[in-house]
Amino acid sequence: MSRFRPLFAACLLLASAHATAATPREAVAQVADTIEEAYFDPQRATVIAAALRADAAGGRYDRYANPQDLATALTTRLKAEDRHFNVRWSDAPPAQRPGPGPGADPARTNFGIRRAEVLPGNVGYLDLRYFADIDFDDPRDPARQAIDAALQVLGNTDALVIDLRDNGGGSPAMVGYLASAFVAPGADIYNTFHSRRGTMSEAPVSAHPAPRTKLPLYVLTSGRTGSAAEAFAYTLKNARRATVVGEASGGAANPGRPFPLDDGYSVFVSTGSPVSPITGGNWEGSGVQPDVAVASADALRRAQQLALAWLVEEGAGTAARWSLDALTIEPPAQAPAAIGALVGQYGVVAIEAAGDGLQLRQGRRPPLRLQPLATDLYFIEGDPTRRVQFERTPAGEVAALEVRMADGNVARHVRGPNES
Repeated sequence: MSRFRPLFAACLLLASAHATAATPREAVAQVADTIEEAYFDPQRATVIAAALRADAAGGRYDRYANPQDLATALTTRLKAEDRHFNVRWSDAPPAQRPGPGPGADPARTNFGIRRAEVLPGNVGYLDLRYFADIDFDDPRDPARQAIDAALQVLGNTDALVIDLRDNGGGSPAMVGYLASAFVAPGADIYNTFHSRRGTMSEAPVSAHPAPRTKLPLYVLTSGRTGSAAEAFAYTLKNARRATVVGEASGGAANPGRPFPLDDGYSVFVSTGSPVSPITGGNWEGSGVQPDVAVASADALRRAQQLALAWLVEEGAGTAARWSLDALTIEPPAQAPAAIGALVGQYGVVAIEAAGDGLQLRQGRRPPLRLQPLATDLYFIEGDPTRRVQFERTPAGEVAALEVRMADGNVARHVRGPNES
């Protein structure tokens, strides 16, 4: 790297002082030189760079008068070699060009934490959009405090779903720390990154202080899941600590950084490559393969079903069983007349038509949409731990309803006017 830094310092000076834009061949030459200098595998770097130079000499890129088009063409060409390669161009001054990562202030995006909530049946859900960096030398590091707070919110759940479907990567420091929240201290599961400068382990400098090593864990992936997010899924999948649900991930294993070139160009080059102590390899090109393959749009629902089914099998209570029913039972078709027969006043409770279904209204409270489970049996939309059971007379007339709670509480309302 010692001879590398002067090269790029000179490039920055040239970028600010150039009078004419680089030709496509000049830009390709800079990209090739940078790859040959920086790519983690020197032998492959020489081959990739030589092929780029040959393409340029043969006129492959001469037609790209627009630098954005040239950047796109080079990115497409290079991604076949390594999924992290990316060529960009910007006409902004160097100091104003966008850099790597989620933005200048990760606190503005809550360090990648989009949602942390408890789903029906006491299943936790963490929607993580990128892996923020952690400074382990700072005991009050804000990224670490943020993920600790999210895990505390989810600390009493019976299972956990971590959603990485829209997570493009980030810092290996957060990968290691978050993984350590679910494995035994000292577990030999973390990737080692190999580069021209040596090796670096993904194992956290400071592990999570209270790992939940038996918590059922589900990780959601899609084709948008990349880099550090793939590292997290790959590590816990192969450690047999998580079930991966969804689609194969993007297949970008090798981390790196962008290198500035002349005339507004930059190229992201992989400077390292991870090796798993479990598999002896990584996910470059192939992606992390799901244990349960479903369309990414259906992955959360499927993971909830898997988690709740496991909990029910292990003896979880009514709340988990009712939540599973709401996700799995296919309700019978009901004629509009049969649905309409349920509409009416039940003491202080009113059952009203709402589109092609029903809703429950009580006084000034917001109405609750009802979802069918079976004939005359419904659950409250968004809260399957509350059910509404309609009662009929021997003659088939609707006589009352019961609002049933998973904790055993029941409120019965006879059909007729509100006499209160």
